[in-house]
Amino acid sequence: MILIPVKNLSAAKQRLAAVLDQPARTELAQTMLRDVVTAIAAWPRRPACALVTSDPYAVELARQYDFEIIPDPANPGETGAIEMATRLCVERGIDSTLVIPADIPLIQSSELDQIFAHAPFEGTVLAPAADGRGTNAAFRRPANLFPLRFGNDSFKPHLASAQATGKPCIVLQLPGISVDMDNPEDLQQLLAHPGETRTQSLIRGWTLDGRFPAKGAV
Repeated sequence: MILIPVKNLSAAKQRLAAVLDQPARTELAQTMLRDVVTAIAAWPRRPACALVTSDPYAVELARQYDFEIIPDPANPGETGAIEMATRLCVERGIDSTLVIPADIPLIQSSELDQIFAHAPFEGTVLAPAADGRGTNAAFRRPANLFPLRFGNDSFKPHLASAQATGKPCIVLQLPGISVDMDNPEDLQQLLAHPGETRTQSLIRGWTLDGRFPAKGAV
């Protein structure tokens, strides 16, 4: 099962506060989530998918695309949400999970194909963020092979935990999945990438009307 944890979007992306006010940050988070969900929904070979959330926008989006909603009323953050959802998957007898964040708007279905093509019978596939610090995709089989702990520097701990299981661990560098949105420099990188995602169009519009500084002004 593909799991996408979604925190309360009304308070999303606090680290972008230097360049965007909260309404803009919420709009950005909602737009990125829609890009992620539509990319996965368009993938012909996708397994079951779920948003782990209680955010109203995310719940409505999941219904539009026929994704499962795993309620997350406590909203403890990505780590707690995935811990809870993983337990649910194990209880259901689901043999693998792929955790994808909600802020990787350049994700491509071909990259998902690569993850599943490389997935070992038992083991892990990890895809790091572009800076090598975060984890932007984590496949585990069995579903609870090791616990996931998300944060600014999650990749190395995840890699160590995966290797400690003694099962195969494959690391993939995936250009679209690697682009996440955590700081103003990430927004500039997104603008530099080719493509016409909703998120790119949103930020380009902000640049044109002066709401977001052009390159070199951040």
